[in-house]
Amino acid sequence: MTEADWALVAAFHAQCSEENLLRRWGRTRLTRRDLSRLLAHAQCWIALGTDNRPVALVSVGPVSREPGVFDLGLQVVDHRQRQGIGTAQARQAARLAQLRGAHALSAFTQASNAPMLRLLDRLGPTSHTRDGPYVEIRVALEALAPDPETPPP
Repeated sequence: MTEADWALVAAFHAQCSEENLLRRWGRTRLTRRDLSRLLAHAQCWIALGTDNRPVALVSVGPVSREPGVFDLGLQVVDHRQRQGIGTAQARQAARLAQLRGAHALSAFTQASNAPMLRLLDRLGPTSHTRDGPYVEIRVALEALAPDPETPPP
């Protein structure tokens, strides 16, 4: 994704509820400036459904600048949640982080965001650090759980 994809990002966010946007971004609107900042520190992509409509927005990269740690940003449109899209995108982000030398994948979310917590716990061994109503989850990439969709060699 690049800044030229702003219309696609806007179309994605138009499909998200205010609650979903608040959970992911801490506000109900993402600006072009926010996107520019994110693109400067992370690799981002938009997952498309079979109808070519955006269904997920993903970012992964050393946003926090902590050595060996890549930060994950993940959002799935409301009507497509709990269909495995987020899990597939998180696995792809984890593999990308691993290939780029990261030893951990980090995500910061509301402690009440049970679906995201379960998703990250399924990726591999995690540690959780509570910060008020939020939690930072770290996934150890050296012990990344195998993808159940991929047959063993």
